[in-house]
Amino acid sequence: MLLHGDEIGRTQGGNNNAYCQDSEVSWLDWEHADGELLSFVQDLVQLRREHPIFQRRRFFHGRNVRGSRVGDIDWLRGDGDEMTEADWNAPFAKSLGVFLNGQALEGVDERGERRTDDSFMILINAHPEPQPWTLPSAEWAERWTEILDTASDGFAFKDGPVRKAGELFTLPARSVKVLIDRRG
Repeated sequence: MLLHGDEIGRTQGGNNNAYCQDSEVSWLDWEHADGELLSFVQDLVQLRREHPIFQRRRFFHGRNVRGSRVGDIDWLRGDGDEMTEADWNAPFAKSLGVFLNGQALEGVDERGERRTDDSFMILINAHPEPQPWTLPSAEWAERWTEILDTASDGFAFKDGPVRKAGELFTLPARSVKVLIDRRG
């Protein structure tokens, strides 16, 4: 998560309750903003604007969609399988994936047609070491295009490697990867 002002390294001088301060403690100096981080946040905002999957008005249900094994949201382990209750409680688990199903949106668009979007896979590695990661089976998607890797230079959103269902690769230490299935 980003706090308003993180892009300029705002520390508030150690004051964690500066909302009532009308001074340099709470003012934002946009002249010295970290341009790279500011650009990254602008790209995140643009991604959200372009994809209804990130604009949901209701929580995900966690239910399978139309008789398949794939849900509207699925939580995955590094071996590509769905997380179990035991996985959620494992103290050593440092990485996980979340699948957001663009085919499971609720409601209709402005023309009265069923809303759909691309599907996304967000992979998070909080471990200080790289972790092996296997994409789930083709039921989720046959092909994924990597659009963000926070371990790469510049945090830029750009088309990167195309990865296939079941492919094994390395998730860099303390990083996030965002992959897209553009069949929506």
